[in-house]
Amino acid sequence: MGAPVIRFDIGCRDRGKTVAFYEKVFGWTPKEAPFNTEMETGGGKGIDGAVTALGHEPHNYVMIYMEVADVDAGCDAIRAEGGEVTVGPVEIPSETPGGGGKFAWFKDPEGNLLAIFEPPATS
Repeated sequence: MGAPVIRFDIGCRDRGKTVAFYEKVFGWTPKEAPFNTEMETGGGKGIDGAVTALGHEPHNYVMIYMEVADVDAGCDAIRAEGGEVTVGPVEIPSETPGGGGKFAWFKDPEGNLLAIFEPPATS
């Protein structure tokens, strides 16, 4: 399957100001969600993402997410290869936009912060 890059998050302190910046500069279309603002990047190319204000450190970050079949197995592989799982695995509530799944943040052996995402099971 590989692990395609499927999403990004841009962290910030002031979500409204940051959303307005990306909307005005790049023409991205914001859609409010309970915990972030989803951003449609448009153009039929690339990937969509979100602007997120966590309310705590880290405030400023850019996160890319790779899709994997199993986040728990992915976390095991990350640890086995010298990486560090820093957040998760976390179950995403099914009522959120996009509808569920699971994610984890990790540091690679050089300290780069990245994420993996397991899509929700389909019926």
